[in-house]
Amino acid sequence: MSESTTPTRLVVIGGGPGGYPAAFYAAALGMDVTLIDEEENPGGVCLYRGCIPSKALLHAARVMREAAESEAFGITFSKPKINLDKLRSWKDGVIAKMTGGLGQMRGLRKVKAVRGHARFTGPQSVSVENADGGTEEIAFDYAILATGSRPTMLPLFDIGSDRVWDSTAALELREAPKRLLVVGGGYIGLEMTTVYAALGSKVSVVEMLPHLLPGADRDLVAPLAKAVGHITEQVLLNTKVIELKEQRGGLKVTFQDKKDETSSDVFDAVLVSIGRRPNSEDLGLDSTAVVVNDRGFVETDAQRRTAEPTVFAIGDVAGEPMLAHVATYEGKVAVEAIAGKKTVFDARAIPAVVFTDPEVAWTGLTEGEAKEQDIPVKIAKFPWGASGRATTLARNDGVTKILADPETERVLGVGITGVNAGDLIAEAVLAIEMGATISDLALTIHPHPTLSETVMEAAEVYHGHSPHFFAK
Repeated sequence: MSESTTPTRLVVIGGGPGGYPAAFYAAALGMDVTLIDEEENPGGVCLYRGCIPSKALLHAARVMREAAESEAFGITFSKPKINLDKLRSWKDGVIAKMTGGLGQMRGLRKVKAVRGHARFTGPQSVSVENADGGTEEIAFDYAILATGSRPTMLPLFDIGSDRVWDSTAALELREAPKRLLVVGGGYIGLEMTTVYAALGSKVSVVEMLPHLLPGADRDLVAPLAKAVGHITEQVLLNTKVIELKEQRGGLKVTFQDKKDETSSDVFDAVLVSIGRRPNSEDLGLDSTAVVVNDRGFVETDAQRRTAEPTVFAIGDVAGEPMLAHVATYEGKVAVEAIAGKKTVFDARAIPAVVFTDPEVAWTGLTEGEAKEQDIPVKIAKFPWGASGRATTLARNDGVTKILADPETERVLGVGITGVNAGDLIAEAVLAIEMGATISDLALTIHPHPTLSETVMEAAEVYHGHSPHFFAK
């Protein structure tokens, strides 16, 4: 921030996991901050219609799975009775508690709140249209655009039926359909598959590519694919939907496989989870020098500054990876750049987590990327069948994998599949960021018995020293 006694006027457009942390951080640095969002309280898609409600429902699904699995070690529960209304109310209560808390934090940080849809009217001004149709003009020194993304819906599925869901509709928990088709084998589709299978729906998954969870290493996905096979009615790979028609009693879906053979089936609901698209339209960006590429993403530099010097962009609207924690980090970088600090987005490792059961998490270089980029790596894997803690949990369906530079032994990437993999991956992120070696991980004392030990043991496997697993 300049040495002027007048605080920098910052406008943040969008109150999601990129926008509200940026606004709060800027206020902590002494800026005059206005946060513009269409919701009453901050939180964005992640909190209202994404990360948080999905994890609440996934927790409920996991409780039911654990109750069923406990019979194997002598504890039997009666079949769960699901009160969908109460479950929905609990999920909504989680959202209300968190968004309400953020609203209070906004007040404590003295961040001004303006509710409505913002459009740029120039490089240093926006017009905000509220729900009543009124407008408010706001001038600023800098703006951070954090408008996020929305589910992609292809014309094929846009038939005007309330039986066709996107991820937002699926999280509303209107019903547990008898038969549900999930279109897309990515992380959103598989998380919702986990939820609705637990709620009693007969779920089918269709994916046009040869594998579930494209982009992740196949050995990490294998335990999840096996689990998905157990909880679903069918998984159709190398298959696409070519026609969707509503008829009495459901939706008739026509599939085409890799041999161009077609088949049809009828479902009570269809969840389309084929990706997300950035919210970069209807923002008045043509009144600025901001550049939007052909995929709809706002182009930025390493400080998240756009082609318009007064406007920054963060999160989903600024490009992939479209992850909440990346948006938060980018918001911090943008605020520090505005404040005149030496800063740049230079993360070596960005964690990705799929909150299915088992969870899949990875960070840094994947084996697939190493092959594509011709990067030499040495790989060590520790199967959770050799983990004492995983065995006590009756959850040996996991693996911890480390990729290292064969010359320096520097850790380049880590993947974990298993219970709580999303919580375990942070150690790997830190290791990569700090330039740790395999020996650093192996020599770090981990508490016993824990799942975190699998990281240490994988490092020991690298040198053939693991006391619990011998790699041939």
